[in-house]
Amino acid sequence: MPREAEPSLNERAFVVQALQEGLRVDGRAFDQYRQLELKFGEQYGVADVTLGKTRILVKVSAEVTTPYTDRPFDGIFTITTELSPMASPAFEVNRPTETEVLLSRLLEKTVRRSNALDTESLCLVAGQKCWSIRVDLHVLSHDGNLIDVSCFAVVAALRHFRKPDTSIEGGHLTVYTPAEREPVPLSWLHSPFCVTFSFYGEGEITILDANLLEEQLRVSSCTISLNRHGEICQIAKLGGTPVEAATLLQCASVALNKVKEFSTLLDQKLAEDAKRRNKGGLLAELSAENER
Repeated sequence: MPREAEPSLNERAFVVQALQEGLRVDGRAFDQYRQLELKFGEQYGVADVTLGKTRILVKVSAEVTTPYTDRPFDGIFTITTELSPMASPAFEVNRPTETEVLLSRLLEKTVRRSNALDTESLCLVAGQKCWSIRVDLHVLSHDGNLIDVSCFAVVAALRHFRKPDTSIEGGHLTVYTPAEREPVPLSWLHSPFCVTFSFYGEGEITILDANLLEEQLRVSSCTISLNRHGEICQIAKLGGTPVEAATLLQCASVALNKVKEFSTLLDQKLAEDAKRRNKGGLLAELSAENER
């Protein structure tokens, strides 16, 4: 199996010594993220997120299907991840690496198991028909911190997505096209985000948003998933080096502040996209009729 290029001994010594002196190679503060950029596609449910040189593309799709027999009143919600060799030479097609398995599990716990999406609202006819919401995540470029940027991209795409409107008359289900009826957003309960901390030395040095080189040199990491209200969805501590309880509490406090920033940024981008789509659209027609 291909492996990521290992940093040289000089790189290891340089980066670790810089961190011990309170410096990072790219000049950022220990609690500072790289530039986070979010772009929505022309279709609903497409999000392109860039964090430094890490880039993620997410697409959400929906289709009518049969619900699971053990959950007849719930719709289906799945998240699939793809890490191709285009993103990094360490990834292979159809051969999941440890990074991909970890990413899938954390997204599953953070977004799906935390009930961020109300799956009961996806039910159309109990036990017979429901919506199946599928999230496809593609890693286009990998330069560290895949978990945080992937979670942000998935939440952004789901909140941006619109599914076709439906009606049921006499047991017959009708799915309307966007030309017939305006698509409707998903029933979204809360927006969880991931914040990953990397530890160095004996666990006394903590940084946010480690790039690929910094990730290769860390002794352990901790990913905290929570929403802007401080409700924690999951905590994943990886690596063998122990971390003090006080350090984890401080990390949780920092994570809450970062999640509030993520939430504000996403709300702002969604509002901008809605305004752009309404320009010259339905709102303009209504205002024109009022003027006449």
